[in-house]
Amino acid sequence: MVTPVLIVGCGDLGGAVADLLNQQSFAVTGLRRSRASLVAGAKLIQADITDAASLQQLATVKPEILLYCVAADAQTDESYKAHYVEGLRNVLAVLKPCKSLRHVFFVSSTRVYGRQTDDWLDENSPAQPSDFGGQRLQEAESLLNTFDIPHTILRLSGIYGPGRTRLLHLAMTPQAWPSNNSWTNRIHRDDAAAFIAHCVTKVDMGEVLAQVYLVTDSQPVPQYEVLQWLAGKQGVDMTAVAIPPIAGGKRLSNRRMLDSGFSLRYPDYQTGYGQLLASESSFRR
Repeated sequence: MVTPVLIVGCGDLGGAVADLLNQQSFAVTGLRRSRASLVAGAKLIQADITDAASLQQLATVKPEILLYCVAADAQTDESYKAHYVEGLRNVLAVLKPCKSLRHVFFVSSTRVYGRQTDDWLDENSPAQPSDFGGQRLQEAESLLNTFDIPHTILRLSGIYGPGRTRLLHLAMTPQAWPSNNSWTNRIHRDDAAAFIAHCVTKVDMGEVLAQVYLVTDSQPVPQYEVLQWLAGKQGVDMTAVAIPPIAGGKRLSNRRMLDSGFSLRYPDYQTGYGQLLASESSFRR
């Protein structure tokens, strides 16, 4: 039988996951606020996770797997609480009576690791958020423990990829580079989507997953290393650039993700940003 999957939040990342799962013959239903269509073959539900009354139709999907993949619409505590905590609470309240649901995936962020350290951090490192965003994400993660269904938390590092070219443009103006040179971590949008689809497939096959995965590439690097490399690829004069000492940030390990049998298409920033630079249409966005 075809496994029904509900994706709550079908933006850039959720839409990419929907496309991959649709190709694997899952029965995909996606929830989004706009009327914009999903990939061919996926069913659209237009609703708002912050409006509990609009979510009642979710029960008719009878999903076996739920992917909660939303994004806050503003960098404020109010928006983070509404989208990650209350939105998740609203969706779970509707789906709790559904006997079909057997696994929940929650897309979180490495923002829950707030401390600055040169040590490597992994899934066993304590989450110690240092700002409202990390605190609300941790609150949402904890909410899953009150829902008696197996779940997996996917903590993504900084997403880049098609249409996400902010760093490419920043590299072209060295005078605007940040004063600090902290450790940075990233994941290409396509790799993030592929890993989520990989996990969904494993659950569908009856395999047991870990409760938490760090979803990040294999090369944490100082921010200035990335900026210098991007600037050099774009012919930017960097003779006046003074490189600050490495300070702050964190280095994240993806060992658990790779041990699951997943292979990264873009294991480092050179591979991923090299592809973006080669795509003129992506860079112009």
